[in-house]
Amino acid sequence: MLIARSGVVVVANVSFRTDDETKAQAAELFRDLGLDMSTAINMFLRQSIASNGIPFTPHRGNSASAVARAEVESRTGASFSSVAELMADLNEAD
Repeated sequence: MLIARSGVVVVANVSFRTDDETKAQAAELFRDLGLDMSTAINMFLRQSIASNGIPFTPHRGNSASAVARAEVESRTGASFSSVAELMADLNEAD
């Protein structure tokens, strides 16, 4: 949205393609959040500009693998000096 010197809001129309299922699921999600599709897309565009990039980290995999990857990268996970120690720890979890 741009505001011209005359104070009139200048609006551009944007068109994009997506499949019907994605559109329906997104519309339902946004409706539950109190948003319409246009508002949600505008929020995405403005946040992209504010963060100078995509406002989320695209990744592949499920949340369990993301948690495991973060644990490995942060080096906060447990470490063991032997297989026996590892097995003892695993058996304690049961």
